[in-house]
Amino acid sequence: MYYGLDMGGSKIALGVYDAQRRQVWSTRVPTPRDDYPQLLAVLEQLVREADQRTGEQGSVGIGVPGLPVPDDGTLFTANVPAARGKTLCADLSQRLQREVRIDNDANCFALSEAWDDEFQAYPVVFGLILGTGVGGGLIVDGKPVTGRNFITGEFGHLRLPVDALEVLGRDIPLQQCGCGKRGCIESYLSGTGFAWLWQQQYQQTLSAPDIITRYYQGDQQALAHTGRYRELLAVCLGNLLTLIDPHLVVLGGGLSNFDALYEGLEQRVAKYLLPVAKTPRFAKARHGDAGGMRGAAFLHLR
Repeated sequence: MYYGLDMGGSKIALGVYDAQRRQVWSTRVPTPRDDYPQLLAVLEQLVREADQRTGEQGSVGIGVPGLPVPDDGTLFTANVPAARGKTLCADLSQRLQREVRIDNDANCFALSEAWDDEFQAYPVVFGLILGTGVGGGLIVDGKPVTGRNFITGEFGHLRLPVDALEVLGRDIPLQQCGCGKRGCIESYLSGTGFAWLWQQQYQQTLSAPDIITRYYQGDQQALAHTGRYRELLAVCLGNLLTLIDPHLVVLGGGLSNFDALYEGLEQRVAKYLLPVAKTPRFAKARHGDAGGMRGAAFLHLR
C-alpha cells in the first residue's frame, strides 16, 4: 500500500492507494501549525491508523508547501511554522521505522498527473500550476526531477521574456514578487496577475472570476484581455518548453479551469519554439484536490 500525506497550512489529508494506484481510504485532520511534537504525533497517528485498516505497513510520502533543504535535511515552509527548520522527514522515519519521502506540493501535483492511466504514456511531463501563484514540477520516467535545491520546475520565478514586452507594452511595470525579485512570471500569469493586468489595461479593478464571467457574456474587453493573456502564456512557455522539451504539459490551479485558455494554445506556443520543434500536448489536470495526496503516495512508485 502507498500512503500519501498532503500537509497544508490548515489541514493534513491522507490518501491510501493500492498497487493499481486506486484510492482505498482517505481522511483529513487539522494541521498543528505551531507545535512540532504534536505535528509529528498527528502524522504518526494517521499512518498507524492506515496500517490498522490495511493490515500492512504501507510506504509513506509527504507533500509540503515548501522546500526540503538537501544540505541538512531540514524543511523550509511558510505555511506550517511548526515544521520550519525541522528535520521532519528523518524524525518521522525514525518514529515509524520505515523510509519517509518528502517533496514540495508542486512536484507532488505533477507526479500525480504523470501517473494517470493515460498520461503514463508520456516520458517527460511538466505540471504547471496557474493559481494564486505559479508553480510547476518536472517528471521524467515517472520520477520527479528535484535538482540541487528542490526548485526544478519553479516556472513562476523565471523573469518575463523580452517577447512579453511586445504583448504587454514596453512600459509595463516590473512588479515586485514575493521572492524579492522584480518581473517574475508569477506576477503576471497567476490569478492575481490576471486581474492586475486587467487593471493596468482598463484602469478598473475586477477579480479574475468576474473577468471570466464577462468573457462568457461576450464582453469585448474581457475577450481582448483573455487573448492577451493567452499570448503572454504562450510567450512565457516558449523558453521553458525549449529548455525541457516535454511530451505533455498538464495545467492545474484555479485558472486551469478557464477552458478558453486552451483555445489555440498549441498554435500560439509554436511561434516561440524552434522551427523544427513539435508542441507538447496540453491537458487539464484530472485529479483536482486529490493530487497532493496521490503525488505524495506515488513518491515510492518506480
